[in-house]
Amino acid sequence: MLDAFKEKLGSNTTIYYAEGPGRHDSSYKVIPTKFLSHNGKPGLNAEYFSGRDMMMKPELTRTDLAIDFLWTLYAPDAKLNRDFYAVRWTGDLKAPQTGNYKIGIEGNDGYKLYINDKLVVDQWQKLSYHTSLKNYSFEAGKKYRIKVEFYETNGNGTIKLVWNEGKPDNSSQKMKDAVAAARKADVAIVVAGITEGEFLDRAMLSLPGQQEALIQAVAATGKPVIVLLVGGSAITMQQWADKVKAIGHTWYAGEEGGRAIADVLFGDYNPAGRLPVTFPVHEAQLPLVYNHKPTGRGDDYNNLSGQPLFPFGFGLSYTQFEYSNLVLDKKQIGASDSICIQLTVKNTGSRDGDEVIQLYLRDELASVARPVMELKSFQRIHLKAGQSRQLSFVLGPEQLSMLDKDLKPVIEPGSFRIMVGASSKDIRLRETFEVK
Repeated sequence: MLDAFKEKLGSNTTIYYAEGPGRHDSSYKVIPTKFLSHNGKPGLNAEYFSGRDMMMKPELTRTDLAIDFLWTLYAPDAKLNRDFYAVRWTGDLKAPQTGNYKIGIEGNDGYKLYINDKLVVDQWQKLSYHTSLKNYSFEAGKKYRIKVEFYETNGNGTIKLVWNEGKPDNSSQKMKDAVAAARKADVAIVVAGITEGEFLDRAMLSLPGQQEALIQAVAATGKPVIVLLVGGSAITMQQWADKVKAIGHTWYAGEEGGRAIADVLFGDYNPAGRLPVTFPVHEAQLPLVYNHKPTGRGDDYNNLSGQPLFPFGFGLSYTQFEYSNLVLDKKQIGASDSICIQLTVKNTGSRDGDEVIQLYLRDELASVARPVMELKSFQRIHLKAGQSRQLSFVLGPEQLSMLDKDLKPVIEPGSFRIMVGASSKDIRLRETFEVK
């Protein structure tokens, strides 16, 4: 993105850049092999036991170059049970420099860490996933005996031996540098993102690391702030959304993504993207989908809205559109018939742009529970400023069919509600027809 902004604006515009604190907690990391040894060899001596009892003879002994393991679908070795084993690592640790370190274990307990035969970290009860760090003073070049014990009884073994390598956390300075850059600029652009993927499910949907604090600090300068989000799923924003002027979700934009984002940001392209998922205000609202079944509860909790932050189908443009003149070619149809829906859309703004017209349907009364609304069709159209266009949608047996209690497709007689709008929450026009 930075390269694309420079390319777009040219040499006559000054861009102040600061890295920021990043999306990862960089205050500690896995202790690498170069600081670990046993009997003069790199790494640690590892004894693996079948079961929790480490007084028994180990099932196998090997050298592990570091303690950084994620055993979920398999055991540490074919000789062990996937869900019932223990490990003891022993060896020596050398610190790269003299100083006060934070050292400990990250993983799903139970685990223990000994340094020079003294118990430093004791998280032996099986409770949850923890990061347990303790202060320890090391001298450069001196050997320290270490021992790590770990057991797993459920088949989701995760353990890492971590420290901060004696270096101070520089995220605070990176934050200050970003704020200083924003103060010198006319507009601040904060690019933030998430980590996700296979075995990287997110428990919290907020931005990781100190990114939310960064956005708030930059917004506190009083400069207009644009936040560009990188990721493939929903992000909560309740701590900062109202403090910024604009939010753009770039998803995973690909090789030409930087140029595409620059075109949108600087007005050379009028965006018309729509959210394919619902963005909640808070994780406590989940599951939160637009096409849920009707329930007896209201739309609100007693301490939180039941409405989304951004609904399914939401997206803004640099222009505005007006919907009018919804007309059905008939008010009653048979189960094998189709119905034609027409409406007019007008670009009422000052810029040419695209609009995504979304048609939702609700079966008012059925023999089984049906969604409160379902997206059945949509059209993306381009309109010049001030231009109007009449659109047509056709609904037929395929769109009106459902599965009955025996999971057989049927079209039941009754009322169907048509809802046309700019998102699942922004419905502009409504009408009803009957299936006989």
